[in-house]
Amino acid sequence: MMTRRKMKQLNVAEAKAKFSELVDAAARGDGTIIAKSGTPVAMLVPLAEERHPPIKLGTLKGKVWIADNFDDPLPDEVLEGFEKGGGPLSLKPRK
Repeated sequence: MMTRRKMKQLNVAEAKAKFSELVDAAARGDGTIIAKSGTPVAMLVPLAEERHPPIKLGTLKGKVWIADNFDDPLPDEVLEGFEKGGGPLSLKPRK
């Protein structure tokens, strides 16, 4: 979360004219409030650096099972259903 310093406030026209400078200021950690007719309507602030927890590999080991025939070709009736399109497939149980 960004620590709130006193931010300067500019009207829309000033912000448009100084946009590149304001982006550089945000990169340094300074935010700017943009006002329309003196009323604050937007804020240009630096992006928070998100810190993700490290990825822990192997957390599903022993919990996931993949059938031995996972890569086998699909039965003809399933392929026909995909090729025909339309409604749900009506499959007979495998023997």
